Amino acid sequence: MTLRPEVELTTDEQKASYGFGLQFGEQLRRNSFDGLDLEAALAGIQHWYQHQQAAIDDGQINAAYRVVQEKKQAREAELAGKREELATVFLEANAAREGVSVTDSGLQYEVLEAGDGTSPGPRSTVVTHYHGTLVDGTVFDSSVERGEPAEFGVHEVIPGWTEALQMMSVGDKWRIACPPQLAYGEQGAGNVIPPNTALVFEIHLIEVKD
Repeated sequence: MTLRPEVELTTDEQKASYGFGLQFGEQLRRNSFDGLDLEAALAGIQHWYQHQQAAIDDGQINAAYRVVQEKKQAREAELAGKREELATVFLEANAAREGVSVTDSGLQYEVLEAGDGTSPGPRSTVVTHYHGTLVDGTVFDSSVERGEPAEFGVHEVIPGWTEALQMMSVGDKWRIACPPQLAYGEQGAGNVIPPNTALVFEIHLIEVKD
């Protein structure tokens, strides 16, 4: 693949300069917003580096920051509302399926395979295989796909997992659906799981280590 624009990167100085540019690019990517103008960003770098002057004053820039931030927050709120609505629709439909049980907390579970081993306590360490998806089937985490079981404390995971694990027995394989409040809630989890997202897991409880 040819990267555009092309640039000569022969000397150490050119390569180091390019490295600084990559760092600036990463900062822009992390703080990206709808309508970000790369040409304007590059002009800002050139104006300050070459002239130590800006084409507009701080008041205009700060006002623009506020507008962009308000637009971003409004967009995020809109998306969060849609995700919450999607979660509600999915959970209502899932709860109506045969074989699905719902606990007082709202956790939904379905027994796929029944084991006969011990059940973990709230401070137990467990070994599991799991496959986690969003409600549209998008996989976000899977020990099954990695080919290696995961080991962790029952108290170290999301509330939906903590509740489900203590109801399971070694050998059980369950499918659980976690409402947002039993998953990552209004905060989400980084860039992987957005706020107000319901999650679905298939969990196979392999071992309990007390």
